[in-house]
Amino acid sequence: MHHVRDPTFDEDAPHIRTRHPPRVMTGLRNLAIGVHRQDGHTNIAAVLRHAARNHLRPLTTLGLA
Repeated sequence: MHHVRDPTFDEDAPHIRTRHPPRVMTGLRNLAIGVHRQDGHTNIAAVLRHAARNHLRPLTTLGLA
């Protein structure tokens, strides 16, 4: 998973460094990758850029909107 998260989310340059937030952010990143892979996407970076263009797309993907 790290080889996907690192180039996509620039994980080796975190701005959150102490306590629990780094683990929480890793969990959220894994959730995003897993949801898009379940939908059949293979290029995670491209689908994340596409989802970021409209604030409702991530909610629709999760079935919340």
